[in-house]
Order: sequence, then C-alpha cells, then structure tokens
Amino acid sequence: MADLTIECVQGDIANQPDMESIVNAANARLMPGSGVAGAIHSAAGPELARECESLAPIAPGQAVITGGHGLPNPYVIHCLGPVYGVDKPSDELLGNCYRNALMLADRKGLTSIAFPAISTGVFGYPIEKAARVAVDAIQAVAGKLTSVRRVRLVLFSDQDLAVFRKALNAGGTSG
Repeated sequence: MADLTIECVQGDIANQPDMESIVNAANARLMPGSGVAGAIHSAAGPELARECESLAPIAPGQAVITGGHGLPNPYVIHCLGPVYGVDKPSDELLGNCYRNALMLADRKGLTSIAFPAISTGVFGYPIEKAARVAVDAIQAVAGKLTSVRRVRLVLFSDQDLAVFRKALNAGGTSG
C-alpha cells in the first residue's frame, strides 16, 4: 500500500479530467438516473447508455467497465451499490463495489480511479458507515494492485468530505 495514494476531494465525479477512470454509482440497468448516474450519463452523452445496454443488468456489488465517451476519462466503471436495509449484507455488498472496481481497473492496466460515495444518496446508506466500508475495502485490496497507483474519493459536499477524510485518517475500521 506504500505506493498507493488515496485522496479525498470535494467536487463533481463527472469532472475529474486527470483520472483514467471514474466510477458510476449505477442502477441495475446501467441507465441514466438521478444523482451520480444522471450526472455521468449527462456528461458522457447518449453513447454511454447505448454501450451499457448489453452489460445490464448487474447485481449489487458487481462492477463492469465501459468507455468514457464524452467524458474526459477513457473509462467508466459502473457499480451497483446496495440499497441500505434492503440488500444484505449491506457492508459486504458495498465493499464489493470498491474492491471489484479496483480489481477491474487493475486488470485493465489503469493507474487511476475516482469514486463517488456509492449508495449514500437515494440508496440511503449512512455516510459515516459508507466511508468506513469504502476505506476498509480500498485498503484490503491495495496490496494486490499492480497498476492502480492513485485512488480518489470525490465527495459532493463539505460535510461528506469531512466524514470521508476522518475515515481515511482513522484507517477505516468498519464492522
């Protein structure tokens, strides 16, 4: 993990031009929706939805990769996070989103990946819990990564940024 940089920033996941890949907090059908999925599909253009058609549906925790189309990033990795309190075990499924996206990026030879706070919007995952699960999952696979060297957590609000920074500084500790 010594050669893996994990950073937290406030911003727009659809505007991370220095990253090779961004992660879409997708719906099962991988189609435009609200929140992160809506922002990414809007920025990427209709070609992204067309490419996604043949990859859907996906299950909670699963990750698939497409081109970035109109985005400044060559790739988008789509993950379906769990609906909190419905998809169980929620912590394991959410962690799988981060682990599977990282391993997919690594297999593709990518060096950088940016994540939103998966499942914390309409899927209702409590931000503090989600931050701990995300940090733990990233740290759990860090030693297995051969090409990914930079992970960015992109948070929409100041409050979410503070929560994720606290989890990162504490080393995660979900459970």
